Amino acid sequence: MNILFASPEVAPFAKTGGLADVSGSLPRALNEISCRASVILPFYKSVKNMRLNLSHFSIGQFDFLTYKEGGIEYIFVVNDKYYDRDNLYSEPTGDYKDNSLRFSYFARAIAVVAIEPARGFDIVHCNEWQTGLVPLYLKIHGVDIKTLFTIHNIGYQGLFKKDSLYSIGIPRRFYNINGIEYYGKLSFLKAGIVYSSAISTVSKGYSEEILTPEFGCGMDGILRTRASQVYGIVNGVDYSEWDPKLDKHIAENYDRETIDKKLECKKDLIKSANLPPDTLERPLIGVISRLAHQKGIDLIVEAAREIIDLGASIIILGTGDEKYNSLCKRIATEYPLYISSHIKFDNRLAHKVEAGSDIFIMPSRYEPCGLNQLYSLKYGTLPVVRSTGGLNDTIIDVYTDEERGNGIKFSEATKKDLIKAVSQAVELYKDKEKWQKIQKRIMGLDFSWKASALHYKELYEKLLR
Repeated sequence: MNILFASPEVAPFAKTGGLADVSGSLPRALNEISCRASVILPFYKSVKNMRLNLSHFSIGQFDFLTYKEGGIEYIFVVNDKYYDRDNLYSEPTGDYKDNSLRFSYFARAIAVVAIEPARGFDIVHCNEWQTGLVPLYLKIHGVDIKTLFTIHNIGYQGLFKKDSLYSIGIPRRFYNINGIEYYGKLSFLKAGIVYSSAISTVSKGYSEEILTPEFGCGMDGILRTRASQVYGIVNGVDYSEWDPKLDKHIAENYDRETIDKKLECKKDLIKSANLPPDTLERPLIGVISRLAHQKGIDLIVEAAREIIDLGASIIILGTGDEKYNSLCKRIATEYPLYISSHIKFDNRLAHKVEAGSDIFIMPSRYEPCGLNQLYSLKYGTLPVVRSTGGLNDTIIDVYTDEERGNGIKFSEATKKDLIKAVSQAVELYKDKEKWQKIQKRIMGLDFSWKASALHYKELYEKLLR
């Protein structure tokens, strides 16, 4: 099968979060199981700065640059007016005002490439709201090509004023309750939901949650009309990038048999985080996250004093809403001997946090899949997660199932439940023999992309039938 994989961000070319990791890894995994995946994304400033050896082609008004690596062709949509900017979607004051134009242009370019006869694409795999108009553009032009629309986070919906309808080239007849209209606005996400051949999400649990009012973010009604065509496929991990045995970013490489070397990574992390040397004797808790309400960052801030009193220290890495950026800076200032906050994106430090932490916490209010809990398993770092979405799918509580348990789960997104779960993790940490047994077990688990890629291939085949 010939797949056109469309995403607004793809590692290593452009990244703000987990979507880029998925978009960088899944096409490679598909190529390994007899699919031919090409990847299309905007030609951002970050890509331009990489000085790649690029080839050029045009289709009508659209210009494209291509780059081949690892058997994959990457197709970049060129438009400096829209994409030659410091950030992908926003500036410090908020989202770019012309995002409707930027990503409708991207969607039209995807559609143009998808129907190019010489390329012979069978499936267009669209990811997130930025590609949501692709199935609609194909429908408008009467093109019969199958489309899969993957929702990575239904909270991001690409909502714009209905006046945008004309500037993005969508006929008025599609602006209705059964089309792209959404409470007086137009929604790129809804376009993807309504007009794609099928919809997928990034875990089985999340595919069920988004059909409910609690987690559907207003889209549950329209999704229920397509419930039989909503699929959940859990994300995988690229172990060429996230494996302590191979990791180039950490102080000491280790595996299950050399788990004691993880201590050197902890020493290095403590030094990098400017925490005192005696932190080595305390359980060190890692947090790598977009700093937002969804991620439960407020719960971590509220519980910080009690977590310190349990005997633990905390390192926080991430950036997001200014409110939570400020809160994380504040608690690090209040407790400089126990908490270190790094309000930025730093891939090297992210690897150090996974390798050097003992415990990793993810108190998300909802979590479509989550990747850091999977990274943590490979690094022998015990995940403490809220039982929602992909976190619930991938983590088994060690207190519920001693033989298969690979983390600790808690039910409610409350300070009380988070502290209780962290307390359980700290108690486990004190039993060194039991702790190391769990570490070795979780490091042996396989969440590679192979199984997930096979599920995607089966879904593509189903659509083509």
